[in-house]
Amino acid sequence: MQFFILHGKGGLLGVALATALFSYLGGLVMFISIKMRTGSYRRLFTYLLGTKFGMLMDGLSLFILLGGLGVMMAGSAAVFSEQFAFPSGSGVFIIAALTSLVILGGLKRVLAAYVFLVPLKLAAVAFISLAALWASGGMAGPFLPAQSGGGVAGNWALAGLLYVSYNMVVPVAVLSSMGRSVPLKLGVAGGVLGGLLLGLAVLLVTLAGMAYLPEAATYQIPLMYLAGSLGEVFRWGLGLLIWLAILTTAIANAHGFASRLAPEGGKSYRIFGVGACLLALPLSCCSFTVLVRFLYPLFGYAGMLLLITLLLKPLKIFSIRIK
Repeated sequence: MQFFILHGKGGLLGVALATALFSYLGGLVMFISIKMRTGSYRRLFTYLLGTKFGMLMDGLSLFILLGGLGVMMAGSAAVFSEQFAFPSGSGVFIIAALTSLVILGGLKRVLAAYVFLVPLKLAAVAFISLAALWASGGMAGPFLPAQSGGGVAGNWALAGLLYVSYNMVVPVAVLSSMGRSVPLKLGVAGGVLGGLLLGLAVLLVTLAGMAYLPEAATYQIPLMYLAGSLGEVFRWGLGLLIWLAILTTAIANAHGFASRLAPEGGKSYRIFGVGACLLALPLSCCSFTVLVRFLYPLFGYAGMLLLITLLLKPLKIFSIRIK
């Protein structure tokens, strides 16, 4: 909603930009990580940015991962209160507990959670969006102008770049931790395909959200509003699936935080992962909408250094080889 839908038809150009970048960067990060056989993102940052800026990005990433975990807890609270009419605190407790349990199971359980939850998440998002588009009976939304006073960054291009920038911190943290355990061809193909699928999901949500303006913009989680508009059964069933999307992101943030501080895994990895859940709890008291609107663009600007470096590093390497 904040990064694409409220920018009107320009938001669709932002989606195209984000999709291209996600796909390219996903394959690139996997290629570098596997070639370097990284166990965490610290070595990757040092290679990309040098020692000084690598340390700076390292610290920023820890902050972003911890903040992102807190935002997901607030998102879980919003789902429980808006969709299920449960106390918001129960949403925070359950997602913190489940994330901790997955982390306590180590990297294998984290990977197993991704394998099960991520395809389910993509399928749920696609189904909700397509059903909502069909129910709306028209496609006038994409041709609407940008909403007055809406959308972060002021224009679709910068909004798209910021979306990729803050969203790349978690994938870099997760993908770089797999550099020792994934074959090269499979890893690169997975990174590219993952970016394309993510872009497709963003496109479907953007189109569906535009079709339900301005009502959808008044909800903390607009996709939940779309699910609710399809009927009570959809509101509960699909609401649960959307909540699983929040859970996978929470797990990714906690895993990225823990794998950075304990790249060899073991007991330390589990302690840091559970500790991250506890440290992120205060953020869950804030409004999900407020956190997304103000914290995520801040994360985007903080991650811009990493984004620019990822885009320029291959060009530098190529030019050196040409010489």
